[in-house]
Amino acid sequence: MSNPDLTGAVWRKSTRSDANGGACVEVADNLPGVVAVRDSKDKFGPTLAFTDHDWRRFVDSLKIS
Repeated sequence: MSNPDLTGAVWRKSTRSDANGGACVEVADNLPGVVAVRDSKDKFGPTLAFTDHDWRRFVDSLKIS
């Protein structure tokens, strides 16, 4: 996905994040058609962007059956 407009993104930290500020990711899934991911320690750094469909496939692939 090419450089989506992330203006208005509402970032949330993973519920599995370390309370001490360790290796955490933040996800913004409030924008239509895109889910963005970033490093919580580098809020102005690069982001990864996925379509809703690709994000769901990724998350589903992580679930243990």
